[in-house]
Amino acid sequence: MGKTYEIRTYGCQMNVHDSERLAGLLEDAGYVPVTGGGAVPDVVVFNTCAVRENADNRLYGNLGHLHPVKKQHPGMQIAVGGCLAQKDRGEIVRRAPWVDVVFGTHNIGSLPTLLERARHNAEAQVEILESLEVFPSTLPARRESAYSGWVSISVGCNNTCTFCIVPALRGREKDRRPGDVLAEVRALVAEGVLEVTLLGQNVNSYGVEFGDRYAFGKLLRACGEIDGLERVRFTSPHPRDFTDDVIAAMAETPNVCHQLHMPLQSGSDRILRAMRRSYRSERYLSIIEKVREAMPDAAITTDIIVGFPGETEEDFQATLDVARAARFSGAFTFQYSKRPGTPAAGMADQVPKEVVQDRYDRLVALQEEISWEQNKRLVGETVEVLVAEGEGRKDTATHRMSGRARDGRLVHFNQGGVDGPVRPGDVVHATVTYAAPHHLVADGPLVAHRRTRAGDNAEAGQRPRTSGVSLGLPSFGQPPTEAVAVGGCEAP
Repeated sequence: MGKTYEIRTYGCQMNVHDSERLAGLLEDAGYVPVTGGGAVPDVVVFNTCAVRENADNRLYGNLGHLHPVKKQHPGMQIAVGGCLAQKDRGEIVRRAPWVDVVFGTHNIGSLPTLLERARHNAEAQVEILESLEVFPSTLPARRESAYSGWVSISVGCNNTCTFCIVPALRGREKDRRPGDVLAEVRALVAEGVLEVTLLGQNVNSYGVEFGDRYAFGKLLRACGEIDGLERVRFTSPHPRDFTDDVIAAMAETPNVCHQLHMPLQSGSDRILRAMRRSYRSERYLSIIEKVREAMPDAAITTDIIVGFPGETEEDFQATLDVARAARFSGAFTFQYSKRPGTPAAGMADQVPKEVVQDRYDRLVALQEEISWEQNKRLVGETVEVLVAEGEGRKDTATHRMSGRARDGRLVHFNQGGVDGPVRPGDVVHATVTYAAPHHLVADGPLVAHRRTRAGDNAEAGQRPRTSGVSLGLPSFGQPPTEAVAVGGCEAP
């Protein structure tokens, strides 16, 4: 039996995907996932986020809880990686000297070597690189889902938003070649995956490195030619770089979902300028208008920050006005969080906490009203649902299962009315009987149920395990089949 590991992931989808790479690296090095309630792993890896203000406290609190556990289990190792590790570097070992390894966002592939070096030298190893060592997708991955996979198309960001620390921690944008991306998508589909989500800090600027501003729209269309790939999603686009060809690709490529998550951040042009968001509210709303004209059924979600330094009540009202005009199906709303190292942290006119809370509550109330109104329009409609695992926290109590409709909405549905059990990874059609602001309910008999290979794999406890894919192809053509490296499914 090899040494066991556990990865604790915080933050965005990019971090979740990085953790899949870390798991693949550890398993290639002979580690196995820890199993059984209460079992203590030999290695605990924290993959951290630095976007929110409480990220530091959360990490050091968790490290503190592990300290006595490590004392009781000689040989146990603790590693800290991700954005907070890139930011704090040696500070982590100073504040938590029982940590064995600290690694950054640019060298996740070094983790197994650093663990071995820390064990051999009997001292902490801190390795933070200033630029990308290898593109993360060239590394092996142990995928978390049998039916849905993350695929990075780029890492890093060339924008300079004053509230955001990500460019400082992830570096400037590095784009993968289209052939690499498509090879990884094909590798996942060959393992039974039905849905992929293309990831980038700014997917719309994809292609900047190889001089093709229309590369992202072409990539979406190329995904449409992959047999067995039923759903394609992407996150996150930037309004500045959003071009009409992407909208056309979404509308004209059958497996690209009619779902768009496009951060607004503020509806005030004055605040957008202070944020260095290089678009204005009129431009933002014009994109939404074009999307809805091409895809009337599109579900559009967003991110909004409340209480940015200098925000007045007039600025906040402008945000409410844009939310009313945009009619988002959902919004991730945040109270502004000061992050050391960002220009906004030193700005004058920081908004008092009680004012920020009041505005936040008012925005949430408005958006819930809009979301509920949008969802109620779907009552009586039949939706296609990719059955998920762990999406419905009350499923056991309600005897329901849950999954995502093609537009990304969460649907809780009745399990009855079909032959054989419904599994995560299967596809069902269900008629909506009730709508809430954040989900839909379908309590009648299922209209249809399709058992899938992804469902077979999920039932068997198998997950895709993909080797690194790095072809370096500059075009969108079919990659050589011998260059697609695919590992077999392995039980966790």
